[in-house]
Amino acid sequence: MAQDLMLSDSGDDEFDDTSIFENKAGLSDDMRFLASMPELCDVTFLVGETREPVCAVKAVLGARSRVFQKMLYVPPREPLKETKDPAMKAASKLKAFIKRSSEPLLNMQPQQPTHTEQHHQTLIIEEFEPDVFRQLIEYIHTGCVTLQPRTLLGVMNAADYYGLDELKRACSGFIQCCVNVDTVCALLATAERYIQYKCTKSLVQKVLEFVDEHGNDVLNLGSFALLPQHVVRLILAREELKADEFSKFQAALMWSKKYCDSTNTSLNEVLGSFLEYINFHMIPANVLMKEIHPLGLVPYHIIMNALAYQADPSSVEPIKMSPHKSGGVSRGTVRKRASGSSGGGSASGAVGGRSMSVQSAREPFGSNTTLSSSTSSANIPQDNLSVEVASTHSLHSPSRCSSDS
Repeated sequence: MAQDLMLSDSGDDEFDDTSIFENKAGLSDDMRFLASMPELCDVTFLVGETREPVCAVKAVLGARSRVFQKMLYVPPREPLKETKDPAMKAASKLKAFIKRSSEPLLNMQPQQPTHTEQHHQTLIIEEFEPDVFRQLIEYIHTGCVTLQPRTLLGVMNAADYYGLDELKRACSGFIQCCVNVDTVCALLATAERYIQYKCTKSLVQKVLEFVDEHGNDVLNLGSFALLPQHVVRLILAREELKADEFSKFQAALMWSKKYCDSTNTSLNEVLGSFLEYINFHMIPANVLMKEIHPLGLVPYHIIMNALAYQADPSSVEPIKMSPHKSGGVSRGTVRKRASGSSGGGSASGAVGGRSMSVQSAREPFGSNTTLSSSTSSANIPQDNLSVEVASTHSLHSPSRCSSDS
């Protein structure tokens, strides 16, 4: 008992006489200055199509990222060259002996390479844009970076590509609060650059679900006209889109006018590629006659069929509701097939040599959406956008962002 009391008293007398001082802000500023001075760096990355130079310190990159460590410090393995001819083997040995014996005489006054010539390295990075890669390098050197919607997709994919899990998780958390009406079009536009990565596909699915819930607000944005054509078709074709048909027509018209301002394509021709996604019979009759018909952009028989359907739905055959009377599978046929399919919520059609397949489900991360154009009947660029999000995501390497084949 006395021994326990003695140990207790001795423990009370002990105290910590050390103090920890941290100056992380100063360290971050110094490391940012280091990365901004090319003469202090020993590696230069030429990034993107413009080959914009981005400088860094190899030791810092290798310490913070195992991918950079292998890229900068692990030399590639060279295949061993075997000489089968004995005469060639003897000649090579003789040359090696003569070289070793003459080296002391040849190197009496060696010329030492400068520090820059000996250690500086230049690499080309084509996977990411300069702004994105510069933010990545800033985070690696300083431990902090400013996330913004314009470069969010690129930074998140770059973080996954180079094995920076903390930055990837930060980008994923930032997505939850940055997807809004003001940023949704910017996110969809930048997704075009990184659509092959799984990180992008999961984000695109979240953005499309947001668009579905705020359809009218998104369609009325001026930035909607800046989206790629296949993304506009993808949005207008979605069955889950909560937007009135007149807003869809106005959005398609706005995009078509913007496109025609920069090309010599006819407005009727461009707008005609979107008419199949608009249910004109759901637009009020006074709007059809006062707002749409005077434009002369929608065929007369479409407006007449829409008015006839509103007066008596049984008087118009479903196939006549299609904007393209002789364009393959009509929208009426698509609706009938979609409602009769066992999968639910799927539609497919072909119009003017253009194939489309849209399959979706209302459950988050449980839908597949594919939109492809096989041929073109005009000078309109035909791009492919494929978005696939499985309900059960497969595990992949944390150091690289896998791309689908």
